[in-house]
Amino acid sequence: MDEEDLPPLGPEFAAQFVRDDRRPPCQLYLISPLDVTGGFADRLARALDAGPVAAFQFRVKEVDQHEAARLAEPLQRICTDREVAFIVNDSVSLAKRLGADGVHLGQGDGDPREARAILGPSAQIGVTCHDSRHLAMEAGEAGADYVAFGAFYPTLTKETRHRPDPAILSWWTTLFELPCVAIGGITPDNAAPLIAAGADFLAVSAAVWNSDEAEAVQRFQSVLAGA
Repeated sequence: MDEEDLPPLGPEFAAQFVRDDRRPPCQLYLISPLDVTGGFADRLARALDAGPVAAFQFRVKEVDQHEAARLAEPLQRICTDREVAFIVNDSVSLAKRLGADGVHLGQGDGDPREARAILGPSAQIGVTCHDSRHLAMEAGEAGADYVAFGAFYPTLTKETRHRPDPAILSWWTTLFELPCVAIGGITPDNAAPLIAAGADFLAVSAAVWNSDEAEAVQRFQSVLAGA
């Protein structure tokens, strides 16, 4: 079903949403800054020790795979030691090389079916779906393990052209068991509406790494606990 064939979503959809008690509570999903050199490994350990984190996405740009692997390995060990899923952004080949827990694919980063064939049945495969219900349904049909919607708020982490309404989270969670991730400019101060709308995960980056990472994680946990 194409996007134009779907009924419009209004804010009232999110306002009327009630989360199914059988669905796990919303969790935190950290995304790395582009620069993970220097003391970042210590910062990551501190963030993960500050409160529950479900996953960490390794996202670096403009480095070759050998350098990316070198940067990733100590961070992956930190995550493994704390039972936090280690997800590689964009690159199926790097995820394979590292034996990562999964890969996150943008719309131009390959097909989830091909990623599954390469990484195996236990890999966690996520797909960016922007503000598109159509893309999300396609990703689900292709075997993705989660879909990501956003950016919900202005963000400087990456260039964004899509600004979905939180109602898309309510719509997805009402109809599908597959988890959905909210991303884009999320802070402890603006996260509550996304949790209330049905997000299964909050993907956050700058709100943690541009401040005291442990304090930021604790603030997010306070919001999640109060949701």
